Amino acid sequence: MAFFSLLAAVALEQLRPLRQPLPHYQQFGRYTQWLERRFNAGEASHGMIAWMLAVAPLLAGVWLIYTLLGSIAPMLGWAWSVLALYGTLGFKYYSDDAERIARLLRDGDLAAARAALAAWRGGDASQFSAEELARVTIEQTLAASHRQMFGVLIWFAVLAPLGPVGAVLFRAASILDRRWAGTRGLFGSFARRAFHAINWLPARLTAITYAIAGNFEDATYCWRTQAEAWPEPEEGVVIAAGAGAMGVRLGQAVNVGGESVWRPELGSGQPADADTIDSAVSMIWRGLVIWLAAGLLFVIAGWVS
Repeated sequence: MAFFSLLAAVALEQLRPLRQPLPHYQQFGRYTQWLERRFNAGEASHGMIAWMLAVAPLLAGVWLIYTLLGSIAPMLGWAWSVLALYGTLGFKYYSDDAERIARLLRDGDLAAARAALAAWRGGDASQFSAEELARVTIEQTLAASHRQMFGVLIWFAVLAPLGPVGAVLFRAASILDRRWAGTRGLFGSFARRAFHAINWLPARLTAITYAIAGNFEDATYCWRTQAEAWPEPEEGVVIAAGAGAMGVRLGQAVNVGGESVWRPELGSGQPADADTIDSAVSMIWRGLVIWLAAGLLFVIAGWVS
């Protein structure tokens, strides 16, 4: 049933993709802000307590609904898994953003492309060149495909007996890492460590997925030699492998506020442009098909045995 939940959720997300702003994420965001105001006294232990209070009730509620609905009728539990997966996936709305930026770059509308990228990822993109726009868009696309699709699907599969608990765990941990880690001092350190632990295996499975979907040798080489230089290690694994699989150079310096900001170089091969943005989206699609095909083979093997 887990495979068919996954398949139905992916199909639903393609047919009726969620769009920003997402109400359930807004509600969770307000709750995390309230927790931060109440518990952030500058200690790591306070961050751990806040993280547990953010995640544990959410997971318990998701599991309880799945259990209750499944006890009434198995199809109701299945439908809840599909709905929860649908609410945690985000492939379509970020791939649409990437493809829109690629179209704007082809049309030569740098101002609109800069505005679209800034609205998507935040930060200042007002001085980005066309190549910088393409590079950062691909990086954002590869990272988002992991955080909002592959990582969700992997944890859903790992904790499949608990229904959609794994998918919700990964997305909640990812959101708390983004919100609390890095700029919250000791309070956010537990959120960073927790997501590092939760994300260690999915990041490497995503990197392997890109390697299989693209150039395997270059992907694994860039993963081994470049990923550790990226500020976020697991994100570095994903982006380095994706860049190597595509044969494109990412990272490098970007112009922010009139100043050149250095970043480690990831990947190898050609410079990024609008076509390589589309290639990134296509590679992610191939990776998703690989996962679905593997899941189908696993189901068929179970039926045969």
